[in-house]
Amino acid sequence: MAHIVIMGAGIGGMPAAYEMREMLPQEHRITVVNRTDYFQFVPSNPWVAVGWRERAAVTLPIAPYLARKKIAFIAKAVTHIDAPGNKLVFADGETLDYDYLLIATGPKLAFDEVPGAGPFKSGGGGFSHSICHVDHAQEFFADYQEFLKNPGPLVIGAMPGASCFGPAYEFAFILDTDLRRRKLRNKVPMTFVTSEPYIGHLGLGGVGDSKSMLESELRGRDMKWITNAKTTRVEAGKMFVSQLDDLGNVYKEHELGFKLSMMLPAFKGVDAVAAVPNLCNPRGMVIIDEFQRSKAYRNIYSAGVCVAIPPVEVTPVPTGTPKTGYMIESMMTAICHNIADDLMGKPATAKGTWNAVCLADMGDTGAAFVALPQIPPRNVNWFKKGKWVHLAKIAYEKYFMRKLKKGTSEPIYEKYVMGMLGINRLHK
Repeated sequence: MAHIVIMGAGIGGMPAAYEMREMLPQEHRITVVNRTDYFQFVPSNPWVAVGWRERAAVTLPIAPYLARKKIAFIAKAVTHIDAPGNKLVFADGETLDYDYLLIATGPKLAFDEVPGAGPFKSGGGGFSHSICHVDHAQEFFADYQEFLKNPGPLVIGAMPGASCFGPAYEFAFILDTDLRRRKLRNKVPMTFVTSEPYIGHLGLGGVGDSKSMLESELRGRDMKWITNAKTTRVEAGKMFVSQLDDLGNVYKEHELGFKLSMMLPAFKGVDAVAAVPNLCNPRGMVIIDEFQRSKAYRNIYSAGVCVAIPPVEVTPVPTGTPKTGYMIESMMTAICHNIADDLMGKPATAKGTWNAVCLADMGDTGAAFVALPQIPPRNVNWFKKGKWVHLAKIAYEKYFMRKLKKGTSEPIYEKYVMGMLGINRLHK
């Protein structure tokens, strides 16, 4: 009998627990460990931040849903991983032994890398906001409600080293839509500040015609932008940005005034993971092989935002590679197959396709992209805009939450439909 421990209960960890349970005989134990007792659907945080969603609509308690599938749950923060000893250590000193460990923690938010940036309660300087967590989104909404009484300039974007650019674009367009509906947009100059070398790079070297489409969208919504932006510090109502040229030299210095700002941070590995010898790269991201398995510890696997993937190309201001939802699920499926095979004495063979299917809401319209695989060169490179994407994003939120409540990772109809489109989780 083996004990499989999944560290993290997010968009990757929860479906992985369900899939592992479906795949393995009941004699094997599965335990999910998470620092909070609730799941949050992170893609909906931009809506929470403008009051379009309540917290209760995008979170759910973890324990009762896992219990239905006979999966154990521990709501505690892990402070240390004893990898040679196959043991987790919690803040209260208690320990948990494992035979296999799946690390799906997501990232540590590196607010400290830009002085003054990020929510104060999350270790930041308190002068800019984030929407990486539902708590951050609620904090933004509280300030946004005050902002609406006396509006002024907004600065939205992503910090140096950021990898998840899509939500920054989403949030800028959602704010624009909300302000227009309130007849306040004319009082709010908006600037999009990004470390990308060009608009629509997305940390992926662009997808289809993302550059011209997103530039057109920003122009149509009267937003200025700064690319190759190295944000150096944030003060009360001021953001300081060095704009670099293509050779990495300072081209222009900006001092941007704002009344409210949201800047997505760079990511690092969480402390307990980053501290394990030989497990991670210098930023604390888990180094994996083609089977999602640690190169240093054969019984440790990892997937999601916490894995180390090199940038798709060198950029003047550092940018990372995003890990999107379907890509993460493909990683998790590969891990489940490889652990099941290992338990039967078979070699690992399952490899995730790392295909990307992304729906980005723009408030009253949306943009969708399909990149097969996500990392270039690609077999499919497709980017489209339309009202249907906005509606599809709403439907996806409800579908994913229902999937978690039902306790399944990939219903047969999802597998069938995606397969018809040539989008599969595993290489065949």
